[in-house]
Amino acid sequence: MIDIKGVSKSFMMHGKSLPILRVSNWHVEQGERLALMGPSGSGKSTLLHLISGVMTPDEGEIWVDGLPLHTYSESKRDRYRADHVGYIFQDFHLISSLTAKQNVELIVPQSWSKKMMKEQVDYWFERVGLKDRQHHLPSELSRGQQQRAAIIRAIITKPHLILADEPTGSLDWETAGDIMTLLLDICEAEKLTLLTVTHDLHLAEMYPQRVHIQDINVLPRREAI
Repeated sequence: MIDIKGVSKSFMMHGKSLPILRVSNWHVEQGERLALMGPSGSGKSTLLHLISGVMTPDEGEIWVDGLPLHTYSESKRDRYRADHVGYIFQDFHLISSLTAKQNVELIVPQSWSKKMMKEQVDYWFERVGLKDRQHHLPSELSRGQQQRAAIIRAIITKPHLILADEPTGSLDWETAGDIMTLLLDICEAEKLTLLTVTHDLHLAEMYPQRVHIQDINVLPRREAI
């Protein structure tokens, strides 16, 4: 599903190149549910951005679902992300002026009929426990409910790959556990590959597979930046 070969990424800071990530060889199987752990500044989010095509590597190869992302133009990476990746963020990124339902409908393919869209939207809102919250604005939802809506938005088209960047980082402990359980259960049932960045060991232990960023990032450990 994911193959990374000889990838490195650096950023310019104060006129100097700062190495962030160097991965010699890393593979994730289709359908794996994997927690990626490590301290702030260790390259976890950078790795997700490379796999999603938001960033490009300085060198090396990134293959996802047989697609050579490292060769893609920006527009082609945008298309890849829309077709193959569901992204879940810590801060939800819901549009405040749109209802939860409208936020989800924004990403539904134009090829879907109105009937199909309604059926899928109704199904997923009920599945995540928001059946009666479709027409609420984000400000009218709790943070946990907002993240449930964001999960629907990421998963409704059933992309092969779900990337979650600290998806429970802004939630209280109990809600975080509920959200992580929901995300894991959905990805297992739908056979979706799930890669979640977290620094919370207790949440990471819920995952069948766990990887520490320092096990794949061969750069020396450094302080957070």
